[in-house]
Amino acid sequence: MTRRDAMDARDPNPRTPLSLTRREALAALAAAGGYAVSASPILAQAIKTDSQGLVEGTVRVAGADQTPIPVYEAYPAKEGDFPVVVVISEVWGLHEYIKDVTRRFAKEGYYAVAPELFSREGNLAAETDMQKILNTVFNAPIERIVGDIRATADYARKQPAARGDRIGVTGFCWGGGITLIVPAFYKDTSAAVSWYGSIKRAQKGEQKPVSAFDVAAQVPCPVLLLYGGADQGIPLADVDAEEAALKAAGRTVEKHVYPGVGHAFFADYRPSYNADAAKDGWERCLAWFQKYLKA
Repeated sequence: MTRRDAMDARDPNPRTPLSLTRREALAALAAAGGYAVSASPILAQAIKTDSQGLVEGTVRVAGADQTPIPVYEAYPAKEGDFPVVVVISEVWGLHEYIKDVTRRFAKEGYYAVAPELFSREGNLAAETDMQKILNTVFNAPIERIVGDIRATADYARKQPAARGDRIGVTGFCWGGGITLIVPAFYKDTSAAVSWYGSIKRAQKGEQKPVSAFDVAAQVPCPVLLLYGGADQGIPLADVDAEEAALKAAGRTVEKHVYPGVGHAFFADYRPSYNADAAKDGWERCLAWFQKYLKA
């Protein structure tokens, strides 16, 4: 069952016609099967989750500044009261991998939603310049990012099929770091699962930069940390420090580090994918949400 994509119909500020360069970028995105162009090579092993038994599609939700942002949603096509899970992307925004993961959560009985947090700046999944992507992502103010995620969760929790009192957040890479920040500002968060998210790299803020470690003491919910022991970008000392800070604040926290495994081990469309670690991490993630969202 498919919900009609309402993006154009609901957008009060339609974009101007695409330039040739933009068209070429979108063509490259299509050629990549909807995956982020700059994340290539895209592997044939990428997991494909169908929409059978689901309601899925893209809607527009008024974001932090009331600007409509695209949100991909998927949930079981049956009677139920499904806890909300917000899926936060890597730096490439809402591309096919994130949509697929969203469908995976829906198959597990969640009202899953994934916001496109950078639609104001364009389509990062179609962007070929990696430095431009990083500049865009890390210059987006954390207040806007959290506001968009809050708006996404608040939209989902009001839907008839959603259980509005249980909200989980999870994210990958950049989104994993944001996952650790969101609950500090969005106190309705019931549980969080961070996949190899940066701990001490700060996101731009309107007043000052904010990192996950900076706000650990303000997080109100249980947190699961999933990291690769050989991740070259995230020191294990930082992960240990985040765990200690959360515990010092009285939070329930569980950390699992996969020895010899690098960054982005869950990203089945990339060469970094590690099937064993991904399978174990997914099972731990589902168990965490089962305990704190479905109990």
